[in-house]
Amino acid sequence: MENCDILIIGAGIAGLSAAYELSNFANVIVLEAENQPGYHTTGRSAAIYTRNYGNQDIRTLTRASHGFFTSSAQGFSDHPLLSPRGALFIAREDQLKTLDTALADAQAKSAAIQRLNVAETIEINSALDPDYFSASLYEPDACDIDVHSLHNGYRAGLLGRNGQVAVNSQVHSISHQKGYWKLSSRAGDFSAPILINAAGAWGDVIAAMAGVRPVGLVPKRRTVFTFVPPPELNISHWPLTLDIDEQFYFKPDAGQVLASPADETPSPPCDAQPEELDIAVAVDRLQTATTLKVSRVANKWAGLRSFVADKTPVIGMDDEVEGFFWLVGQGGYGIQTAPAIAIAVAELINTGNLPEMLTTMGLQAKHLCPGRLR
Repeated sequence: MENCDILIIGAGIAGLSAAYELSNFANVIVLEAENQPGYHTTGRSAAIYTRNYGNQDIRTLTRASHGFFTSSAQGFSDHPLLSPRGALFIAREDQLKTLDTALADAQAKSAAIQRLNVAETIEINSALDPDYFSASLYEPDACDIDVHSLHNGYRAGLLGRNGQVAVNSQVHSISHQKGYWKLSSRAGDFSAPILINAAGAWGDVIAAMAGVRPVGLVPKRRTVFTFVPPPELNISHWPLTLDIDEQFYFKPDAGQVLASPADETPSPPCDAQPEELDIAVAVDRLQTATTLKVSRVANKWAGLRSFVADKTPVIGMDDEVEGFFWLVGQGGYGIQTAPAIAIAVAELINTGNLPEMLTTMGLQAKHLCPGRLR
């Protein structure tokens, strides 16, 4: 039996970032069922940092994460975690009301965004068909996130503080005895007074194993594919381009075009695989909205983005079971909010309160706690 202060199930971005912050004051062990950290959703994310994505709580966590992304490279990553990309939200005539609502909402929160006409939009992304859409919103400050460097930085930082990451550690049983969580896994037995559930799509499964009531987590499949653009086309400067109702998106990715139908198909927890129908839908939407032609799909994959009913992450101690801490339900926002969420986890466990950087921005612990869902 290996003992520690805090056990974390799941070595995706949520589990490793929390472990990194917690290792400032605690002995932390992270258990990962797969043979490598970040195998599932984290490793399949086409992440972008945008302040105009998600509900108010998500946007607060995103804004609060910005300082870490822009200042953490020294001693954390050999490469900048953010690189300029921009985000372009296009709208057909029948979607203009949605576009104007999104613009007013962003401006009310002082986000950098502007409304463009068709000609101005085409100047930013020449692949768009001018007959398809009527206007757009452009967020120049949106950035690509180097997910690999971020994830590896958290892992290296944790190990540098004598934390541990145990791979191939699928959990077989969980029990709570005399104030300690005891876990039996493929890698051995572990014990700690605090257990953090950062198991992603398997969050409710882990809760059930621990005798904890679920929070209604729904994993949803998101499909992504890439294709090679015509050689004469310079795509490097294109922004992330999205339908304002999230019916599809595309962006440059390592010399290819990455695209998705932005699907949200409910799925059981699994090693998600792309469905040919979803790829066909994405290709049709892309070719309808742009002058691009997809002659051959180069790569394709899928991941699970997990949500609860209000699409706000579940972060906090369970209100019914001692020492069981929830860290699930990040949906499609887990990468861009990871720094702030990790700091929040550490502060909640250390002091019982959210950090001041979040409370001054209007976020309250009750917005995140699992009790709100019961």
